[in-house]
Amino acid sequence: MSELIDQSELQSRAARLVEAARQAGADACDAVAVTGVSLSVDVREGKVEETERAEGDDVTLRVFVGRRTAAVSANRLDDPDSLAERAVSMAKVAPEDPFAGLADPELLVKEFPVLELLDDKELTADELTDIALEAETAGLEVDGVSKSGGASASWRLAGIVLATSHGFEGSYISSRYGMSMTAVAGEGTGMERDYDFDSRTFFADLDRPKEIGLRAGERAVRRLNPQKLSTRTANVIYESRAARSILGHLVGAINGAAVARKTSFLKDRMGEAVFAPGIRVVDDPFKRRGAATRPFDGEGTRADQLEMVSDGVLQHWFLDGASARELEMKPNGRAHRGGSGTSPGPTNITLMPGEKSLEELMADAGEGLLVTDLIGHGVNGVTGDYSRGAAGFWFENGKVVEPVSEITIAGNLNDMFKRLVPGNDLDNRYSSAAPSVMIEGMALAGS
Repeated sequence: MSELIDQSELQSRAARLVEAARQAGADACDAVAVTGVSLSVDVREGKVEETERAEGDDVTLRVFVGRRTAAVSANRLDDPDSLAERAVSMAKVAPEDPFAGLADPELLVKEFPVLELLDDKELTADELTDIALEAETAGLEVDGVSKSGGASASWRLAGIVLATSHGFEGSYISSRYGMSMTAVAGEGTGMERDYDFDSRTFFADLDRPKEIGLRAGERAVRRLNPQKLSTRTANVIYESRAARSILGHLVGAINGAAVARKTSFLKDRMGEAVFAPGIRVVDDPFKRRGAATRPFDGEGTRADQLEMVSDGVLQHWFLDGASARELEMKPNGRAHRGGSGTSPGPTNITLMPGEKSLEELMADAGEGLLVTDLIGHGVNGVTGDYSRGAAGFWFENGKVVEPVSEITIAGNLNDMFKRLVPGNDLDNRYSSAAPSVMIEGMALAGS
């Protein structure tokens, strides 16, 4: 399948743009050339609803004239000189940015690690259809499932090249395979739906379609006849899927750009205990077959595995070149390309597991709310105030009693982090990975 992407052509495009920009008067510049091909199939009730194949190319040139910068993008590179001249003209009239610039040469990647990013298995539309239909059939066979909300299967291949005017050139190709199924249980106004999915770098690592469908169906049936809770304070356990959102709130708070703008509730907490002792959060750009694994960041900067939180203590921000300069720190290889420049962010970030299973966490809590689904985005990044709609299950004596819905969970992330207890059921498939977590004493608003 790798023959579908011509890396030498991508390298040529990026190099031509860099040279054109230098000829047009840029003091420094970098160019990104990307290409991709994908195929997906959606089915519903045993029939193919949509088959989509997409191919696309894109080039982005970023130029610096002094401390002024501009960027232009194009889907084709018919005239690199014209594109470069336009970018340089734009930069000359842009406001100065004291933190703009390419990465320091001594921070650039010199040796590229060998990473498992590419599976050469190409799937046909017929094969994807069979996968999606198998997942849907398995979901519909679950007792209590009344209809399918649809199933899908897909693969994609992406290639990227980054070239800079100070001599860096790097490239890689990555693959991704995925499938999902949504099941609907019950009838009329009492219907509930839920889903399951999987996404992997290598096709052989995917869960079987039948497993995806069965889990989707079982999750939907479990949600039937939900009850409402009265307002109270209770222990809350987020199952692994929902716990990733808690990790996401941490990621946003330790983003170097947010810290520099003073819009993070953790902006003054570096070196302090943010979580309880023993809690570790690790960001690993070289995770084997990871969803966000990469040999270099969006500026060509080398990166290492970072323990963002060690024994509960906050150790690092995510930093690209600009945010690092603004904070007078050293970038740590967390630049992501997007739009006209870079922004800092995680790679494969993991809240490391604890010792107890989900069942043991529920037994320890005694009674409380097991959250399986979250709604809305009610988090204030400046203050850490937290308010999210939720659904899940009420449990007593460590055992699920009944499904519940239409609940609002409220608190403050500063307090939530300190009380967080991770389980041992880490779901390690995705770029943001977390086990189930328990947080004592949350405010629940019900009916």
